[in-house]
Amino acid sequence: MKRQFFADAAGAALAALLAMSSLAFAENAKDCPNGGTVRFGVEPYDTAPKLVPIYEHIGKLVGEKIGCDVKVYVATNYNAEIEAMRNGKLEIGEFGPLGYVLAHQIAKAEAVATFAGADNKPDTYWASLVTWPGSGIKTVADIKGRSFAFSDPASTSGHLFPAYGLRKAGLDPAKDVRALYAGSHTASFEALYNHKVDAGELNSAQMESAKQRGHYKDGDLVFLWKSDPIPIDPIAVRGDLPEGFKKRLVEALQNLDLSQLDEKDRKIIGVHGLRMVPQTDDAFNGIRDLVKTLNIDLAAM
Repeated sequence: MKRQFFADAAGAALAALLAMSSLAFAENAKDCPNGGTVRFGVEPYDTAPKLVPIYEHIGKLVGEKIGCDVKVYVATNYNAEIEAMRNGKLEIGEFGPLGYVLAHQIAKAEAVATFAGADNKPDTYWASLVTWPGSGIKTVADIKGRSFAFSDPASTSGHLFPAYGLRKAGLDPAKDVRALYAGSHTASFEALYNHKVDAGELNSAQMESAKQRGHYKDGDLVFLWKSDPIPIDPIAVRGDLPEGFKKRLVEALQNLDLSQLDEKDRKIIGVHGLRMVPQTDDAFNGIRDLVKTLNIDLAAM
């Protein structure tokens, strides 16, 4: 009799808990924008077929936290994502650090979170200048007059830091190399891998992605220069979102558990930890300083 009583009580408690959870979810859903949909933009740093399923999983995790349906859009290029947020067509965006600086300036983007490293602190990555064995290039200075693959003009590791690396060697990236903008890190890497260009950019995330595709092993490329650590892509929200919804969204992003993502998927997107953590706008002041040093006109991008 006592067992039945406790079983009935436990069942009633569970039902009440589920009812409360459903009610809270419904209450949260009331302030979801766009009839219940949150739009999440992602820069095309790898191919869409690689990124879409991974970010759809991340979007689902966010949606479960905020009670809204999250739709993921991989942009056609870096500027397209910035323009989408500026035109009010995105609530969330993952931007590269340089793209974020521009998006903050013109599209009300506010950095609130980022992917954590193994130490549960904001992760970093690096950029580099590389060539392939047999190209005849031994130093960065040897790139002068040769073909060079950048990824996108608004890319941090695909343009800003490679341009800085060239400058440090005394080369003008606008005049002293035959520049090709491949459109993405993947396209830039493939141009190098297939010897279509003499040298180019390579970042740590793309190198890991290439390894996953079986397109890279140690010795395939020659590293000529490597940057200091760069803050990994921020997750930004549009600053003019309603305050109540914005607060819930930021809290969800800053505490998101990514342990459900496959290890392979985390490697593809360059994530070394198992969660997202808070990030701030000030973390990208170093990027702003580098933009000034190189006299880059963000408005002209």
